[in-house]
Amino acid sequence: MTSNAQQWIRRESAVARGVASMHQRFAVNANNAEVFDADGNRLIDFAAGLAVCNTGHSHSRIVEAVKTQLDRFSHACFQVTPYESYIELAERLNEIAPGKDQKKSLFVTTGAEAIENAVKIARAYTGRRGVVTFTGGYHGRTMMTLAMTKKVYPYKAGFGPLPSEIHHAAFPFEYHGITQDAAWKSLMEVFFSDIEATETAAIVIEPVLGEGGFYVTPTPFMQKLRSFCDENGILLVIDEIQTGFGRTGKMFAIEHMGVEPDLMTIAKAMAGGFPISGVIGKAEIMDTPAPGGLGGTYGGSPLACVAGLEVLKIIEEENLCKRAIEIGDQIKRPLIEGQQNGMTCIGEVRGLGAMVAVEFVKNGNVDIPLPELTRDIVADAAKEGLLLLSCGIRGNVVRFLPALTASDEIIQEGMDILMKILRRKAEEGAKEFS
Repeated sequence: MTSNAQQWIRRESAVARGVASMHQRFAVNANNAEVFDADGNRLIDFAAGLAVCNTGHSHSRIVEAVKTQLDRFSHACFQVTPYESYIELAERLNEIAPGKDQKKSLFVTTGAEAIENAVKIARAYTGRRGVVTFTGGYHGRTMMTLAMTKKVYPYKAGFGPLPSEIHHAAFPFEYHGITQDAAWKSLMEVFFSDIEATETAAIVIEPVLGEGGFYVTPTPFMQKLRSFCDENGILLVIDEIQTGFGRTGKMFAIEHMGVEPDLMTIAKAMAGGFPISGVIGKAEIMDTPAPGGLGGTYGGSPLACVAGLEVLKIIEEENLCKRAIEIGDQIKRPLIEGQQNGMTCIGEVRGLGAMVAVEFVKNGNVDIPLPELTRDIVADAAKEGLLLLSCGIRGNVVRFLPALTASDEIIQEGMDILMKILRRKAEEGAKEFS
């Protein structure tokens, strides 16, 4: 087996530069909340494959379900010869989706595909063209979803022109002084200056910003959006790609806010590591496109469908929504204590359930972000055996996405590593702490 360093050389030679890798550590084995790299290092995983492995790496029940399916067939294409697991997964998701309206589902492969299909459905149903999203939102890397994502570098740079009829309003970043009233005024300005509400098909929003920094959409703002959409015939599309499947302490984050989406996009943790995504929506809306208008060759892979069914059982039977809240509290506690005890670089600790973030700023000043410190923390943590991810509109946020099956002991071990790094930087007299 080649080492991390040797594989990195091969990677640089063979893989396109635009495909970035945060860590120069190559996974060779993974179990629950631990990853083992090519040099034999054990790494506590607070990334979970970017919010994919909520049920942990290689959960035995998921592995067994997929092995059983492999013995039957690996692919048939649902649009050619359908299979029962696709139907059963749709039935289960329709049943648990928020709201009382009858639901229907479709499955594709990636989160960006799910978003694009939601836009297609919204336009078909309303007969309108416009889509509104929010600053800090991230919706994917395809051309349509790039237009919807409100961040240039690294996502949009060099890829224009992008699709039209996509408009952006301010997100209520209350920590940064953008109040709900200010954000609402920005949204109304879109309808005054850019496009009529009567020509808008959908408003798309994440209940918790993912790449944007784990800012939680305030419940009053979300409820006001729901009322506005109802009054103006606009569909409310909730992007649950990073927030879904127990991550926030509910099956879907929008449940915290008491709002029923018209359409909801799902992916990531949906199948415990097997590629699948989907759109769940009100049946009347979902049935608008004609047969053949939706789908894809690999959409709703039979391997992913059986994995997805097992994920739903695991979340329920292992009570992972409750576990997410416990893990989130365990992560937040030392960070808040550190903030209270003089770690002025900790600007805000926030999140829902086990979707937690810490924002680093200089001397507690929200206007002076510390992206360099954030990068150093992520790099130092990896050296000491902890995988972390950064994010945020200013690159100064560390996000925590551990498996919901992780034990208290492994969460504590990971947080001990992080807090040791922060204390060491303070003792070294790092300028960020002065």
